[in-house]
Amino acid sequence: MDTHDRYEKIKQELNFHSYRYHVMDSPLISDVEYDRLLSELRQLENEHADWITSDSPTQRTGAAPSDRFAKLPHPRPILSLANAFGAEDARAWYERICKLDDRMERAQFVVEPKIDGLSVVLHYRQGLFVQGATRGDGEIGEDITSNLRTIRAIPLKIPVDAGRAIEQETLTDSGQLSFLGGTSKKPGELAVPEYLVIRGEVFINNADFAALNKRLEEGGEKTYLNPRNTAAGALRQLDSKLTAQRPLTLLCYQVVYHEGGKIPASQWELLQWLKSLGFPVTDIARRFDDIEQAISYTQPWDMRRDELGYEADGMVIKLDDLSLAAELGFVGKDPRGAIAFKFPAREVTTTLKEIGVAVGRTGVLTPFAVLEAVEIGGVVVERATLHNFDFIAEKDIRPGDRVMVKRAGEVIPYVIGPVLDARSGAEQPYVPPALCPACKQAVEHLEGEVAWYCVNAACPAQTIRNVEHFVSKGAMDISGLGIKIVEQLIGAGLVRDVSDLFSLKRDQLLSLEGFAEKKADNLLEAISQSRNKPLSRLITGLGMRGVGEVSARDLAVHFGSLDALAGATTIDLQTIDGVGPNIAEAIVDWFARDGNKLVLEKLKAAEVWPVSDSERKKAAQAGPFSGMTFVMTGTLPGLSRDEVKEFIESRGGKATDSVSKKTSYLVLGETPGSKHEKALSLGVKVIDEAELRILGSA
Repeated sequence: MDTHDRYEKIKQELNFHSYRYHVMDSPLISDVEYDRLLSELRQLENEHADWITSDSPTQRTGAAPSDRFAKLPHPRPILSLANAFGAEDARAWYERICKLDDRMERAQFVVEPKIDGLSVVLHYRQGLFVQGATRGDGEIGEDITSNLRTIRAIPLKIPVDAGRAIEQETLTDSGQLSFLGGTSKKPGELAVPEYLVIRGEVFINNADFAALNKRLEEGGEKTYLNPRNTAAGALRQLDSKLTAQRPLTLLCYQVVYHEGGKIPASQWELLQWLKSLGFPVTDIARRFDDIEQAISYTQPWDMRRDELGYEADGMVIKLDDLSLAAELGFVGKDPRGAIAFKFPAREVTTTLKEIGVAVGRTGVLTPFAVLEAVEIGGVVVERATLHNFDFIAEKDIRPGDRVMVKRAGEVIPYVIGPVLDARSGAEQPYVPPALCPACKQAVEHLEGEVAWYCVNAACPAQTIRNVEHFVSKGAMDISGLGIKIVEQLIGAGLVRDVSDLFSLKRDQLLSLEGFAEKKADNLLEAISQSRNKPLSRLITGLGMRGVGEVSARDLAVHFGSLDALAGATTIDLQTIDGVGPNIAEAIVDWFARDGNKLVLEKLKAAEVWPVSDSERKKAAQAGPFSGMTFVMTGTLPGLSRDEVKEFIESRGGKATDSVSKKTSYLVLGETPGSKHEKALSLGVKVIDEAELRILGSA
């Protein structure tokens, strides 16, 4: 194959894999393999600029699907669930929440299927479907309204007779539905809220998926691997006509938000109410009087999952009392009021081609399996975890082995062990590396410990991972600073540690491949904006061993500043819930290291030195909004709901959801709800975003 043929072949491959990744949600190669091909393509184009055409991947932005659609903020966070892998996990969840509220002893439970589809959020105003979005990051989704309109299962208008009678077993003893917010109403008197936001799951039934693939195969077209990715790809089409060609359907199960009405107070009644409004709901949900009944109903569905007619990776056990569930709050990002009871994974066998080694940001060497590509549950897998070197030795896993691989839901695939009977005799025992694969320095392994370490503080792999972690969404959230740019900055010697990010100059960025003026300016602006992140985010980003987002928030609240945290002893640290001797020792050790002291000095000099939220609130008490109460309705052009709340609270004000005589101002956005009329009737002053900003700058 000559050079030009190779060039054309790479273009074709990259465009194909880009389509698989961004549209089909089903990549066939890893990011590393994609980047390697893209790097080769760029090299060829540097040598032969006259070959470049508009269809070259280098001429595309390579944007993620979310960038192809308008962003739509969710009125409430769209959360995921914690997992239970068996009855004991489910009982442990129940015991934990029992300790938080005495009402749990009388609690009822609803069990529903956990559909393996794509979560969507549907907005209705005055009974009409007006907008719809994907889950996105839980805070902001992709506006896919036109695509959702093609799904026949979604009611475009809630029927006029939506209050028709609901089956008798869904009623309370008094023959009435109980409602959140007060007065019960008879089924015939149900009023549809003026603004109603529903959550559901879009999917393709197995029979429809099989028929679709058969039709494609008969037409000589490429078939799909699994229903879930097919549904996700169809919903993210830019042309809704393509979406309409896929047999999409959905089931609904949650009211995310509502205004101008009441919703049922229990999950069981809510499902029946949604059904009465014309929304499709599952027909296998059941309500139970205690947790053991719920578990007994849930467990057999592992063997009966094919009866569902669609892909499901478990069942969900929910508290029936929605008020109680809400009051229990969250653990991290998981609501306490529900648990996903996951089905056991299905296992496959494939060939272990080789054992690779990755270097983490703390220097830990982690082995991984390079596999002969295999499909597990409709996903093509070529990489799997091997846990650690002790696991490899214990299971006697060897390169060349036929191995069993397991994948549970969205969990990273892992190797279970070798198929010994398949050995040819040529396979040799695996020996852990003596040198770090990234920097070629000697590795360290202490007797009795599981981990093997690269102790070279200048190891480039560690630096890359440290910076990647620092800029990630859970930490400093510096947009536009992905792994490829991090590698560029470190490779060019512009960044040696995380603090160097804040001393980057425009001309330095412009000297790098792929950087034009706008891209450089945007990155520098994002870095500058990150200086305003709260203390908890900075603590998370520094990457102390054992300190995650939850621990970082606790440390920020307790100590108030990095100066105070740096001076803490192990005894001081252990007074905080969740911080034991090992984590305390790791924190003290982190601050004692000379390299980390230098990083902190540079961060302080760069004015990246936030104080805790509690300290900020104290400073805000004297702000221009001190003593004022604000309510927001509608959508503002320049600020999300969370940003409005932060803007108000940072200036000493209070943001609430309900309009009353005590409300100081109503902040009015586009397509407002009933709050606007109530504010006018009470004489509350109404302002827009511009007036809010002016007031806040006083």
